[in-house]
Amino acid sequence: MENNNLNKKVIPMTSVSSGKGQFVNRDLFCLPIQIVNVVFVGAKDDGKWVLIDAGMPGSADKIKQEAEDIYGKNHPPEAIILTHGHFDHVGALIELLKVWKVPVYAHLNEMPYLTGKKNYPEPDPTVEGGLVAKISWMFPNEGIDLAEKVQPLPEDHSVPGLPGWKWMHTPGHSEGHISLFRESDRSLIAGDAFVNVRQDSLYKVMTQEQELTGPPRYLTTNWEAAKQSVLNLADLKPNLAITGHGYPVEGEQLAEGLARLAKDFDSLAKPDYGKYVE
Repeated sequence: MENNNLNKKVIPMTSVSSGKGQFVNRDLFCLPIQIVNVVFVGAKDDGKWVLIDAGMPGSADKIKQEAEDIYGKNHPPEAIILTHGHFDHVGALIELLKVWKVPVYAHLNEMPYLTGKKNYPEPDPTVEGGLVAKISWMFPNEGIDLAEKVQPLPEDHSVPGLPGWKWMHTPGHSEGHISLFRESDRSLIAGDAFVNVRQDSLYKVMTQEQELTGPPRYLTTNWEAAKQSVLNLADLKPNLAITGHGYPVEGEQLAEGLARLAKDFDSLAKPDYGKYVE
């Protein structure tokens, strides 16, 4: 596994929720780090857990410390599951894998970006949106090389280490983006298929003002696929959703917000202009 320059790129952006992790139910722990969420799936007394996504560059120590506080020392995750490989979701991954000798799983379509074969499309600072969109040209778009550490998710849609969960292909924000769903309690880990804060607005990112909306505009390259992914997730009628950005959302707020987003995706989520907008 080769190292890369991603660890050296610290993004000077944070929010009021950064570092304030919480169990949103018995076995789902949401940890905001700067502007992105990572998720621990596993109750304190279960003895086993799985990490979903790997946060911002420079966040490895925070993730490890939080995991030790919850599960104890020498209790690495059973696996690391990636919703996708954008910089803010794999930023700490290589550093974590130096300590945790565990497998990493991602969708087959995401593999070229995780094995050093391809870089992601460049962010679009011309897209309609706020200040974060305008400065997105600074965000890394390089892929990383995990070599044999990463492997495709099982074709039967099971999730390694997480019985009862299924993965869904929810492309649009990236080619191999996935979301995770547990039918028994209708819990959804959405990744960036939709988010609960306007990620292009600096003010809303910093204050974490809640707004159920589509994927981050400056890194979304296929808006028709993104729309279909939201429609598919809305059909699940989740009771709880942890998104890649913003606070967890549940109950009536989630039901109404997701139904509205699915119905009016083009006006609420899709930008009016940008180089990836048809």
